Amino acid sequence: MTIRAFIFDLDGVITDTAEYHYRAWKRLADAKNIPFTREDNDALRGVSRRESLERLLNGREISEPAALECLAQKNAYYLAYINRLRPQDRLPGVTAFLHAARRAEVKTAIASASKNARLVLNRLELTTHFDVIGDGNSVAKPKPAPDLFIWVADALQVSTAESVVFEDAEAGIDAAKNAGCLTVGIGGAKVNHADIHLKHGLKNVEPHSILRRLEALRSTRG
Repeated sequence: MTIRAFIFDLDGVITDTAEYHYRAWKRLADAKNIPFTREDNDALRGVSRRESLERLLNGREISEPAALECLAQKNAYYLAYINRLRPQDRLPGVTAFLHAARRAEVKTAIASASKNARLVLNRLELTTHFDVIGDGNSVAKPKPAPDLFIWVADALQVSTAESVVFEDAEAGIDAAKNAGCLTVGIGGAKVNHADIHLKHGLKNVEPHSILRRLEALRSTRG
């Protein structure tokens, strides 16, 4: 089956706002006297804001109104940080890769757990580079459920089997594989379940090389 679409996670693949997420969660954790380290923040990659809060609380009881207040406060901190984003904050190789994908007539989309994905893309001036943008508002069950990737593939009018997902988080890789997509792990995080791994991201990578590698991998699997 021919690969027809590239579906990208946003944070850690197209840009890197991990530091901003860390600072926002750290401010919230400090206000609640909850220990929170960069290693703790790494465990929040690829999951929803609500799931992230539950992991930060680590079993601490909290009322629903208080939880919603925490989520709103974290988001306010984060929004203040991402207002600093500019087009030069695209990760290396992203712009060239997206242009090359367009020339290769491969559809492109975003599948991000973030409800701020469109804002981030606007700040990066990348919105028009994607045929579909799926975010935390698109489905009821965000990553690590496979629903977002299924939704994006449907919006692109392709099957998940015709789609390649680029992810920097293990939860995202597993969700994409559960959706039936091929997967490309990005960066040095735990993405061992991916079909192929690009340690240095999209820098100096051509879409045709990805397509060849994945098609060859698929043929060996029968």
